[in-house]
Amino acid sequence: MTPGQRAITIGLCILATVTTRFLPFLVFKGKESPGFVKYLGKALPAAVFGMLVVYSLKDTSVTIRPYGLPEALALGATVGLHLWKRQMLLSIAGGTALYMLLVQGVF
Repeated sequence: MTPGQRAITIGLCILATVTTRFLPFLVFKGKESPGFVKYLGKALPAAVFGMLVVYSLKDTSVTIRPYGLPEALALGATVGLHLWKRQMLLSIAGGTALYMLLVQGVF
C-alpha cells in the first residue's frame, strides 16, 4: 500500500468513526429519542458483554489439563471484583490480568 493509499484509508476510517458517533446527535437534536432507541440503549450493553463472555469461553477445554481452571479463576475474579467495587474497568482489567498471569505460568 502506498503512503497515499494509507492516508486515504486512515481518512476514511476517521470519517466513518466521526460520522457514526455524531450522527445520532444531529438526527435527534432537540427531540426525544424514540422508544426503540431507548430500549437498545438499555438492552445492548448487557447483550454485548454476554456475547463477549461466550466468545471468551468457547474454546475452553475442560477435558485436558489445566481443565479450564485459569478461565474459571479469572471469570470468578472478574465477577467478584465487579460485585465488590462495581467498577467495570477494574473488573475486566483484574480478570484479564489474572488470566494472563495464570496462562503464562507465573504462579
